This record gives sequence, C-alpha cells and structure tokens, in this order.
Amino acid sequence: MSTFGQFFAPTARPSRASSTTARPTWASPRPISSPSSTAAAPASPASRLPATKRTASPSTPAPKTASLGTPILLTVPNEDQRPKDYGDKTIDLYPRPSHADWTYLEKYGVKASSGGSRSSARETIARVAAGAVAEKWLKEAYGIDIVAFVTSIGNIKLFDDTDGMSADPAFLSLAETITKAKVDEFLPVRCPDEDAGRRMEDRIAELRDQHDSTGRSVTCVIRNAPVSLGEPAFDKLEALLAHTMLSIPAVKGFEIGSGFHGAEMLGSTHNDAFVATPALDAAAEKTGIPRSRLQTKTNHSGGIQGGISNGMPIFFKVAFKPPTTISQDQTTAGYDASGEGVLTAKGRHDPCVVPRVVPIVEGMAALVIADAVMAQHARQVGKGLALKK
Repeated sequence: MSTFGQFFAPTARPSRASSTTARPTWASPRPISSPSSTAAAPASPASRLPATKRTASPSTPAPKTASLGTPILLTVPNEDQRPKDYGDKTIDLYPRPSHADWTYLEKYGVKASSGGSRSSARETIARVAAGAVAEKWLKEAYGIDIVAFVTSIGNIKLFDDTDGMSADPAFLSLAETITKAKVDEFLPVRCPDEDAGRRMEDRIAELRDQHDSTGRSVTCVIRNAPVSLGEPAFDKLEALLAHTMLSIPAVKGFEIGSGFHGAEMLGSTHNDAFVATPALDAAAEKTGIPRSRLQTKTNHSGGIQGGISNGMPIFFKVAFKPPTTISQDQTTAGYDASGEGVLTAKGRHDPCVVPRVVPIVEGMAALVIADAVMAQHARQVGKGLALKK
C-alpha cells in the first residue's frame, strides 16, 4: 500500500463522474475507477470516496428513501493491493524517517511495513463514509453546509494571509458562497482559483519528478450551524473540531477564526460586536434548537465563543505535513541501533496529500457537528420537560 495518494485520489462527485477533464499523472498514480455505491449518495464526503478500484456496498438492506433505524454498514474491499511494491529488503532494516514504523514497533512490538497499518490513510475511508451520513442529516434537517477546499500547497497560497482568515475580505466573501460543486470544478487540486490551482498543480508535478513531497493547508467552512453547540469546558466545540482534525494522518496544525494572527491583534480590533439577527422564515425556525437573536458584525471568533457556537459561520484551517515516504534514498539508523544505513523506499507514494484530504476534513467536521446537535437536542428536551413540571 502507500500514503494518502493512492487511497484518496481527487475525483469528482457522482454527478460529475462523466467529466473528461484529464488528470496529471501525479493525481493518478495508478488506474482509477469512479467510486460507486449502491447506497444513497448524498452531496457529501461520501461522493469523494477513494477512487482506487474500490466499490462501497451496503451489507444491510437499505430503503430507497429513508433509514430504518438499523445500523448502516458499508463494506469496501481493497482490490488493488500491491505488497510486492514494498519488497525492498531495506524496509525491514530501517524505520522510515518521520513515519510511524518506529513508534508503532515500540508501542505494540509489531509493525506493518506494507502500507503502515493504522497509520495509513486507508483507515480514513470509514470516517468519510460515516461523515456522509452525518452530513446528509445535517443538511436536510438544518440546512447546514460543510465545504472544505485547498488554500495552500507549499509556499503557494490562495489568499494573502497577512491578517488571517477572519480579516481577509476575499476569504470572507468566498466563505459565504463556496460549494462542493464549485470546489470540484477545480480538480485535481481543489483550490477554487484557476491561477493558484494551476501553480499548485505544477509544483506538485515538479516534486513528483524530484521524488520529493510537500504539504500545506485545507480550510473548512460550516454555514448555518445552530447556536449553542458545544460545552463550556472540556468539550468546547473548537476543541472537539481540533481533536478530530488532529486525528487525521499527517495533520500538524489547526487554527480557527483569527487563529494565530488573532494573538497579534488588539482587543479593540479583535472583539466581535453584536447586532440583531435578521428574521428567519418559518421553515428555518422548525429545527428544534432556537436560533440566536443576535449575530456579530465581524467573525474573528470563527463562529464559536466560550466553546459554544454563536450562529455565525464556523471556519478553520488544517495544516498537513509533507508525505513521509518519498522515493529518495535516505540515510537513517537501523531498527537494531547498530549504525546507519540507506533506506530505499519503493511503492506508490504521493508527492502531496492536501488535495486528497478535502473529503476527510468535511466528513470529520460533519461528525463533530452532528454529535453536538444531538447533545443540544437532548438539552432542549430536558428544558421542555422541566418547564412542564
């Protein structure tokens, strides 16, 4: 197996499966078949399931229009594994630098050189599938939109982040209107800007030819999230989002709202003043969780204050490191600590994971928001029962 590249190749959603847009060779490290599923395919992370000759099929009968309350189980057989690609003898002599080989061996006493076992991106397919179910519910019940997109590759950026996301008019304007369909128009990089996307694509191709890798960032926007999601202490909504994002392989950083740039601002500038919320239509009121009477003029808080959502758009950025397995000889110490040698890594390795992880970020965000919504529903029900006594 390999790193993220082979498991999450950029692919359009089912509605765009007939597109004939050519992908560069780095985006298609091997023959790719369009993802298919006999289960319902909402406009969600599920439609970006791994496009590597896998078919998601339900293991339990599913109705055409609604779930039945029974568990939903998807089975995804891996039909294109190539363990021989990892047959070089040095892979069992030397731990791959910055990979999980050594830490897994120390912790569990065993390792999986062919693909990396639990440290491989293959495990994220379950996150994407579960996130699809959560996101479909959130969209239909609340009108919540969750959209992620690539904002930088290496030193190539979509936005000038001198002042951070929350103070960038270009980002704030995009965050109001960006959709998954729009993001997928910019395959294979998923950066919603033609010029920046082309430069990112060229850079990834250049590093592929140099047998090297790069990383950078994905930004996620959550619109129409109800107020009151999250808890005031250990389960703050931003803490839950950070926890899940940092659990994704290769993630090294997380910032929300003004992020690290906010630490450089003055309080008088950073504070988000309140204004009255415009009236909602009748349909928007029937969500079970009351909407806030106030919103903010600015959104340096990123839609969360005191660990609790305030009804404003939630946006955050996730930083991904360069893929650790590269097709360059690397000098490193052996497992037996007897001295240094040269590790020769073979197999299918991606020069950049960032375009691949967009549906993973969306799926994990959907799971967090769905959990928070259910918790708040329980609280609202409790309030109603208390008032009836």
